[in-house]
Amino acid sequence: MDFGNYIWRNGEFVSGDKCHISVVNHAMHYGSGVFEGIRCYETPKTTAVFKLREHMERLHYSAETLELQMQYSVDELCEATLELLRRNELSSGYIRPVAMYGGGKMGLNPHGAELEYFIAAWPWGKYLSDEPISTGISPVIRIHPKSLNPKAKVNGHYVNSIMASLWAHRNDLQEAILLDYEGNLAEGPGENLFLVKDGTLYTPIEGSILPGITRRTIIDLAKAELGVETVEKTLTKEDLLDADEAFFTGTAAEVTIIKSVDGQQIGTQDNEISNKLKHLYHDVVTGQVEKYHDWLSFV
Repeated sequence: MDFGNYIWRNGEFVSGDKCHISVVNHAMHYGSGVFEGIRCYETPKTTAVFKLREHMERLHYSAETLELQMQYSVDELCEATLELLRRNELSSGYIRPVAMYGGGKMGLNPHGAELEYFIAAWPWGKYLSDEPISTGISPVIRIHPKSLNPKAKVNGHYVNSIMASLWAHRNDLQEAILLDYEGNLAEGPGENLFLVKDGTLYTPIEGSILPGITRRTIIDLAKAELGVETVEKTLTKEDLLDADEAFFTGTAAEVTIIKSVDGQQIGTQDNEISNKLKHLYHDVVTGQVEKYHDWLSFV
C-alpha cells in the first residue's frame, strides 16, 4: 500500500520510507494510542476533507481518556492535514491521525513514555462492497462500557473489532454485527448500524457504541433532506430481522446497505430510504451540495 511521499510526525513532514519507530514501543505492546479515520474527496472545487475539525476534536477527547497529553491543538492538526494532502498531491483517500505513547518506558503505566504524533494519508477506496452485503451476529460482543470507553477510538479497543471481523470472514460473511453485554444490537466492527421500519430510522442508543461522526451526519441529513426522523433506542436482533431496510455507516464504510443477517434477507431489498441516504451522503462529501460546504475543509 502506498502511504504517500510524506508523513507528518511530531510537527514535521518526513519522508514516508524513513518514518520509523522503535519496536520497544508502549503503544505496540499495550495498545496505548488513539487514532481517527478521516476521508478526503475530490470535489468540483478542489480536494476537501469531510468534517476534519470534528475528527480532530474527537482525537483530543480520546487522548484525554488515556491521559495522553496532546501537544498540538485541533487547529494545528487540521492545518497539518491539509498541508500533508498538498505535499502528497492526494485528491481522494483516507487520513489516519495517531497519538500514542512511544518508546522509553515499559510497564502498564504509560506516563514517562515518549509521546508520538503522526498523520498519514493514502488512496483507499470504499472499505466494504458498494453492493448490499451479507452479515451475521458475532459471538464476540462489543466492549463493556464499564471496562473500556466505547466513545473513544483507542488502539487497543480494536482487538474486539478484529475478533469479530475474523469470525465473519471465517464464516464467509462480509461483515459482523456485534451485540452489547445485554444482548442488544450495538454496531459493526468499524461501523454504526441503522434500521428502517415504516419510514422511520432506528439506531442503537449510546452506551456500548462509538457515536460516529458519519452516524450523526446521516441522522441530520435524513431529517433535513428527506423528512425522515431517527429514533435512538435499545434494539434487538428481532428488530433487525423485522426491519424493512438496514445499513452501516462509517468514515471507511460510508453508507453500506445490509442484504442479510445470518442468511435471512432484510426486507424486500428495495432499500428506498437507504439508497437515497447513500447517494445523498456521497453528493455531500464530494462537494456537490453547496449548502453543506461548511462540513468540508478545502485543500
